Amino acid sequence: MQAGGTTTTRTTCPYCGVGCGVIATVAGDGAVTVKGDPEHPANFGRLCSKGSALAETIDLDGRILLPEIHGRQTDWSEALDLVAAKFSETIAEHGPDSVAFYVSGQLLTEDYYVANKLMKGFIGSGNIDTNSRLCMSSSVAGHRRAFGSDTVPGTYEDIELADLVILTGSNLAWCHPVIYQRLAAAKAARPGMKIVVIDPRRTMTCDIADLHLGIRPDGDVALFMGLLAHLAQGPAIDQNYIGAHTQGFGEAFAAAAALPFTELMGRTGLPAMQIREFFHLFETTEKVVTCYSQGVNQSASGTDKVNAIINCHLATGRIGRPGMGPFSLTGQPNAMGGREVGGLANMLAAHMAIENAEDRDRVQRFWASPRVADKPGLKAVDMFRAVADGRIKALWIMATNPVVSMPDADAVEAAIKACPFVVVSDILRDTDTARHAHVLLPSLGWGEKDGTVTNSERRISRQRWFLSAPGEARADWWQMAEVGRRMGFAGFDYQTPADIFAEHAALSAFENDGSRDFDIGACVGIGEEGYDALTPFQWPALLENTPLWPPGVRRCDRSSESIAAPNAGRAEGGGDKRFFANGDFYHPDRKARFVPVQAPATDRTNEKYPLTLNTGRIRDHWHTMTRTAKSARLSGHIAEPFAEIHPQDAMQLGIRGAGLVELESPHGSAIVRALLTERQARGNIFVPMHWNDQFAAKARIDALVAPVTDPFSGQPASKNVAIAAKPFTASFYGFAVCASKPENPQADYWALAKADGGWRIELAFADLAEDWVAWCRTAFSIPAGIEPLGYADHQSGDLRLAFFEGGKLLAALFLANEPVAVARNWAIGQLVIEHADLRKRFAIVAGRPGADQPDPGATVCSCFSVGVNRIIGAVRGGCHSVEAVGKETNAGTNCGSCRAEIRGIIDGCLAAAAE
Repeated sequence: MQAGGTTTTRTTCPYCGVGCGVIATVAGDGAVTVKGDPEHPANFGRLCSKGSALAETIDLDGRILLPEIHGRQTDWSEALDLVAAKFSETIAEHGPDSVAFYVSGQLLTEDYYVANKLMKGFIGSGNIDTNSRLCMSSSVAGHRRAFGSDTVPGTYEDIELADLVILTGSNLAWCHPVIYQRLAAAKAARPGMKIVVIDPRRTMTCDIADLHLGIRPDGDVALFMGLLAHLAQGPAIDQNYIGAHTQGFGEAFAAAAALPFTELMGRTGLPAMQIREFFHLFETTEKVVTCYSQGVNQSASGTDKVNAIINCHLATGRIGRPGMGPFSLTGQPNAMGGREVGGLANMLAAHMAIENAEDRDRVQRFWASPRVADKPGLKAVDMFRAVADGRIKALWIMATNPVVSMPDADAVEAAIKACPFVVVSDILRDTDTARHAHVLLPSLGWGEKDGTVTNSERRISRQRWFLSAPGEARADWWQMAEVGRRMGFAGFDYQTPADIFAEHAALSAFENDGSRDFDIGACVGIGEEGYDALTPFQWPALLENTPLWPPGVRRCDRSSESIAAPNAGRAEGGGDKRFFANGDFYHPDRKARFVPVQAPATDRTNEKYPLTLNTGRIRDHWHTMTRTAKSARLSGHIAEPFAEIHPQDAMQLGIRGAGLVELESPHGSAIVRALLTERQARGNIFVPMHWNDQFAAKARIDALVAPVTDPFSGQPASKNVAIAAKPFTASFYGFAVCASKPENPQADYWALAKADGGWRIELAFADLAEDWVAWCRTAFSIPAGIEPLGYADHQSGDLRLAFFEGGKLLAALFLANEPVAVARNWAIGQLVIEHADLRKRFAIVAGRPGADQPDPGATVCSCFSVGVNRIIGAVRGGCHSVEAVGKETNAGTNCGSCRAEIRGIIDGCLAAAAE
């Protein structure tokens, strides 16, 4: 839509699996603003802090603008000819399994579709896997074992309609903030709603919990086994549903009943009273939704966890009805779309099975391909092992950063470095993975891409372009189609993403008589106009006159024109948007399977590695920070890698708060900041997975994670890793702000973050520099002739240096023999202030503001850049509720993920005032 030189585009957020609608506006001068789309059914106008900051992440700094071969810029023709030739030569000499694609949940469905078609249908290998393997593949395996298909039965609406919501392995407040706000609003409207959080950590999500079960890592299987055994002895069991729609209840119950209650307590680490309270809530509440995410999936027993949860819902018939069912919270924006097209190594397109000969024949006939892979390919961990041992000799990595995100990340990096031919398609030139590419291909980023994504509730939405492609950047689907043509394959003559989506839709409906859940036949022949106008819709969306669909699931009798019309798609609020209320599962007999599971060992620690590492995400960063690190606002809340440690563990280890801690496993080590908190369980350490070699000296935490995987899904166990911890001894600590990005800072510890007007960097040194002024000139690119203003206190060890050019602050360095006490947000603000007044310059050297410049304190609310000191001031001024603080400061009024932190500040202030 255009108005007065302004263009407005409805698109979809590129972060988590919530799939929020975004309205992007480009002004006549090119300035971009974003806001939530109030008409999108996923978010109804809400955005989290990351989504709100999208316009701050679309600059061209660091972008790849031309193809490169061995670091030399070239044109597309030469680059693609080389890729096609190398893959063809490798296949001819070593066979199709000697090549591989490693793709991403950041790809659009159209990209994913072409990648899967090229690898499985024309190259003839199953060796295409995705970083979604690290995210939700245990959910896929659990769904397929129980339902016969990878079907998410319910919807977001069910979370709001439930009377009991169980959040297990999910820090919803930080990892899916918009769903958290929908849940919080539902609970506020219906205070009788109960929320149970099952998590080893007391996360911010616990702020709205009625019950927090601080379970031991990997204790979930035992807990839900115990729940099933308890349910079977009471009235909650639905014998009619079990008898009509399931198989295997007896075996699953026998396995669950064999677990003694005392052993259940030991494996979960939970007291009997809490376990019984949880069991009672589930038993006596009909409308129950169990939401689970990475704490369930990222485990060596992840698939069994999923099936233990599903067993309880099948046993009670609480599935597929409003406010009832198991619900997998997907981590990535298009992990679901990747599943639909067969982006995992063990799946075929359109939810067909690679192990099924009829499905393989069907896909091959539809594609008119020379072959179809007849066995599953290598899953992510095994794929990189095969790269390491030479079985895979040509590798194409797309839109992901495995050197940071894979377990045993140092070994993965060594494998990629040793691989004879590596292609990387990405948007940034400097990533930990891209630096090892032989061929580097410039892809389109968010705002430039055009295609579709599918969110956690099976809702397909458009991601639309509103920015011109920079340089020679091209869509990922185009790159793969061009290589396919150059390899001599027919069937890759797509002109637009609409062509691909229409083919994808046609395959979903091809010979689909209701035997497959995924069907978007309503979009067959959608055309360019219909595709451009496509509004969000949930699948299935069937062709008219489809001969068969499971009873209880109404057909979507809409033409391609109507599905593209405003508010079209499947009717909201009807029974047709849920699965399995009346059975009709996708096993051959149309019955679900109870899966007997066994409680695994939960403790992987030993004498040398006595602590348990749990990795995960934080509120304002995403994956490996290639997008979010561009935003100063998003870096303001947590600017460096950290380890959450219980204070008693820290005391025993000699680790001080705000000190540095060195973590070690048999696979690698890292150095991060120590954050002491009683929210962390004794014996456990939480570290976020985002930081990498571009933003920290040694913080790739997945280098410590063992390549242990679930035996069914192949998903790595990233949340139960045996490690050791000790203080990192530094002679000097430092903090600096600078106008230009520091290049290769010579420090034993450093962590870099974007700031308004420049950069901020935390530092630590094992040894003193001979000349700190010279160190600053090198690190901060200070021109010759500019002398510092500063002082040194030899008794305390403090050193302060500030460099100015005219009235502009170029850099300021603060050093001490303890972690530096500097008003950091105030110091950062000095980068954008004029400093003609000498007194202001001395204030910078002092490291604290004058009375006329209040220090905002550490950022709490990233959406509105509100610091802790401003919130404290509001509380002292009489704002004694989160709502009152929000009215005074705006903090917590957008995405709401900081509301728990605000409530903690309020409680702390009021407690201190009462003493």
